[in-house]
Amino acid sequence: MSDVTIIEYPLRPRLLEVSRVRRISPSTVRVTLTGPDLEGFQEAAPADHVKLCFPEPGADLPVMPTLGPDGLEPPPPGSPRPIFRDYTIRYHRPQDLEIDVDMVIHGHGPGSTWADQVEPGQRIGVLGPRGSVMVPLDLDWYVLGADETALPALARWLELLPAGATVFAFAEVADTREEQEIASVADVNLTWLYRGDAEPGTSDLLEKAIRGVRKPKGEGFAWVAGEAGTLKPIRRYLREEFGLPRERVDVDGYWKRGVVNLDHHEEEED
Repeated sequence: MSDVTIIEYPLRPRLLEVSRVRRISPSTVRVTLTGPDLEGFQEAAPADHVKLCFPEPGADLPVMPTLGPDGLEPPPPGSPRPIFRDYTIRYHRPQDLEIDVDMVIHGHGPGSTWADQVEPGQRIGVLGPRGSVMVPLDLDWYVLGADETALPALARWLELLPAGATVFAFAEVADTREEQEIASVADVNLTWLYRGDAEPGTSDLLEKAIRGVRKPKGEGFAWVAGEAGTLKPIRRYLREEFGLPRERVDVDGYWKRGVVNLDHHEEEED
């Protein structure tokens, strides 16, 4: 049975241009980025993500990060700092030098504000990915869960898993208008969970849904991502009551209520 492995990539800042913008649901915008800087861009895993570097309000170009021998270097004292937010790569078309990023509009923050007004021709910085976490695709079953911020990664999971894999997947969104068509050759049971009027990050829909999965026979893996606070009981449940070893559980806080800039895609410990 294969183990989880990590592929590392050289870190390189890229300045890209918006070529297309499409609203794919009431709250989600798909932004296509292109440019010669995408030569050599690498990604391989469902949760691969980049840091988007946004321009200051009123500026045409972002403040780009500086790399030194030890990675990112802080800007000189008194100079503007890059404005970063993390986003999953939805699609990568190397032959066209394009990547797609799905961005949720939630009414605050530089990413949401930029996505709500973005037009073709605007430019943005991209840093990463740093690497790919390669989960074996030859396991018997997978339990996957996400809110709308992690829906791009969930979709990539479903599109990547092979025929014969049993998948229990759950997606928490506001209502039926936020559903997306996701193709998969795996044996997928995808359940959409509707939050209704509840504020994002306040429901226990994902926890209840995952607790309702009867653990299948064989070897499996669990991946869940969304609001950090709602994930803590899910992480405990999967490791303790559900009985998965630590290396077969990946629960990531992509955002946190009340925190403007959570460096997400990082697993928090209880």
